[in-house]
Amino acid sequence: MTTVTLRLPEEDALLIKEYAAQERRTVSDVIRLAILEKIDDEYDLELARKAWAEYEANPVSYSLDEAEEKLA
Repeated sequence: MTTVTLRLPEEDALLIKEYAAQERRTVSDVIRLAILEKIDDEYDLELARKAWAEYEANPVSYSLDEAEEKLA
């Protein structure tokens, strides 16, 4: 396991500690989960942007029935 040092202003550190206690998690868990969630959100946003660009280039859409039929 790797250790990462994070420098924070005291008020930020206190806020994170209080939040971790409220959630019954460790500070490490709270920070790790927040960073992983941020990465996941950025990845999802990039996929959405690519999908929108593809749609704008070729604006074809299908009803749910049509999509089910095509995927069956």
